[in-house]
Amino acid sequence: MSDSSPQKASHDQSTWASIATWRMAYEGMVKSSSGLEEGGQSGDAVERLIQEVEANPDYTSVGYGALPNREGEMEMDAAFMDGNSMALGAVAGIQHVLHPVSVARQLSRRHTSSFLVGQGATRYAQVSGFEMRNMLTDRARRRWELEAAKTTTPDSAGPYRGHDTVGAISLDMQGSMAVGTSTSGLFMKEPGRVGDSPLPGSGFYVDSAIGGAAATGLGEDIMKGCLSYRIVALMGSGLTPQEACDSAVYEFDDLLRNRYGKAGEISLIALSTRGEWGVATNVEFTFCTARKGEEIRILMANPDGKGGTRIEPVTEEWLQEYEHSLKAPIK
Repeated sequence: MSDSSPQKASHDQSTWASIATWRMAYEGMVKSSSGLEEGGQSGDAVERLIQEVEANPDYTSVGYGALPNREGEMEMDAAFMDGNSMALGAVAGIQHVLHPVSVARQLSRRHTSSFLVGQGATRYAQVSGFEMRNMLTDRARRRWELEAAKTTTPDSAGPYRGHDTVGAISLDMQGSMAVGTSTSGLFMKEPGRVGDSPLPGSGFYVDSAIGGAAATGLGEDIMKGCLSYRIVALMGSGLTPQEACDSAVYEFDDLLRNRYGKAGEISLIALSTRGEWGVATNVEFTFCTARKGEEIRILMANPDGKGGTRIEPVTEEWLQEYEHSLKAPIK
């Protein structure tokens, strides 16, 4: 696949930057940022960041230790896109693979059969030599057993319990951009359910000449608006990443509530080829940012009720409560 770069818009050759969804991306961002600082590629940074989340059993919505579907099976979705060549790869419903994002990245190098699902995706990973593992930890299985005992209907587990997607966008010092996503999807989801995360334009999109976007939240609603592509298109029309996120997310949230009657959780991040970022959300949402010359930050976003987004650093108290929740006893 060609790595030729498109014409970048006013890229500062000394700048690199990253943004990723949720607090769980922090450790991966620390590691991936060191590679960008040394002149590494954006695709490597995205993959490394997401791999860190996938391998951490404390994060119950992504990878090893994540929460299973209604039948107690782990089905994972992931995607990768190269902003230079527009090449993309994705997997949905893949099982027993430690790093679905790496499978997606390898698939992005293929011109055909670059999006694989279910048994086909799992078989491809196995024969291609990717690390296979039982992704369901004892802790996750216990959570499933407790939930299964009280779940009586497809919706009784609740629409938003442990399905936070890790999405990451990176810009390297050569002006190249990449985006990736990884998730285990809804806890107690129907077998075979796929959300927005592996769907181009919905869960992710990137163009190195403009910028990229990634989504997290209720996939069934996010995919109704193709919000990641919409945000990149708005940036291409001249809006800043923050303006593009605010416009796309809050207008679509209003549209859904008016036409569909309700809107699930929707949060999006964006990064421009100049290293500027933006975020919009209809719930409380944490994210991480990094940029050359700046410290890596964990920030909190909330809708301001006026069509914009209020952003502030997370507090030490919030961080302590978060860390405690990861180790809290299962009840």
